[in-house]
Amino acid sequence: MKIEIWSDIVCPFCYIGKRKFEIALAAFPAKDEVEIEWRSFQLDPAMQNIPGKSVHAYLAERKGCSLEEAKDMNNMMSNVAKEVGLDYNFDIAVINNTLNAHRLLHFAKTKGLQSELKERLFHAYYTEGKDVSAIESLSALASEVGLDKEEVMQVLTSDTFKNEVELDQYYAEQVGARGVPFFVFNNKFAVSGAQPPELFSEVLEKVWKDEHPDNIEGDITGAVCGPDGNCD
Repeated sequence: MKIEIWSDIVCPFCYIGKRKFEIALAAFPAKDEVEIEWRSFQLDPAMQNIPGKSVHAYLAERKGCSLEEAKDMNNMMSNVAKEVGLDYNFDIAVINNTLNAHRLLHFAKTKGLQSELKERLFHAYYTEGKDVSAIESLSALASEVGLDKEEVMQVLTSDTFKNEVELDQYYAEQVGARGVPFFVFNNKFAVSGAQPPELFSEVLEKVWKDEHPDNIEGDITGAVCGPDGNCD
């Protein structure tokens, strides 16, 4: 089973949705046969870093609300994150463009380390307050998950994988992703949002059964007739 997940590093529900999905996946009997691909989705492709500007102030501008209201919204989000074991620290979060991070994720995919880097980037942004756009920061994070620093620098100091990021954005429109996180199972079934683990479990089981109709559960034995003509 292949699952494609569109998300952005600076999307708070994306990290929460990732964790909820992982809870369901951990209990799925066929989890070892599930392939996960992270797709790029930039919530604000034009976002730029403004030194000294907080995430609270940025949210207030986007929502057209007061700074205190924005802080309250972020505090509520932090409480939701705690429910799945995540520690959000919006006070030190660094707002910036995520294009470099998404390009690096495409590179990590070629090395079989995409999921590892995705988790590291989320934790770096939400918990550690690291700049997930700066080349130096991204290079260090990539090295932590096992990517070659020299190859990483070659990617980050060029436009490599920019087209792949843009294609993912285009594909998102084609599959109906109006927001993130957005999960597509076997290119047939979609789930939008940070849904409860129970819902993800139901979808995993449904998609698996649809793809494996001959796997009948249970073993109830009764009187049968065989192809040799014997009935017992």
